[in-house]
Amino acid sequence: MIALTIGIVLILFAVYAVLPVSWSLQWWQEVVQFLKGAVPILAVFIGLIAFFVGVADIKDKREARKEEEEEKAEKKAEPGKGTT
Repeated sequence: MIALTIGIVLILFAVYAVLPVSWSLQWWQEVVQFLKGAVPILAVFIGLIAFFVGVADIKDKREARKEEEEEKAEKKAEPGKGTT
């Protein structure tokens, strides 16, 4: 309940801060300026995360392929198993 109340209060404050009326803080231009500066930084972080996820995916595929090859080699090495 407290989290819901705090969330509503923060949303109302954000709307109040950016409204273009005389009785509000009128921070819209500052918010836009902040977003313009934050977008390249976020793009770098998201790009780094995507790069590391891609590298980990490649490693996982190599390991899976290696395990499949080992299983095939084991099956070929033990012919006749299960035929009694």
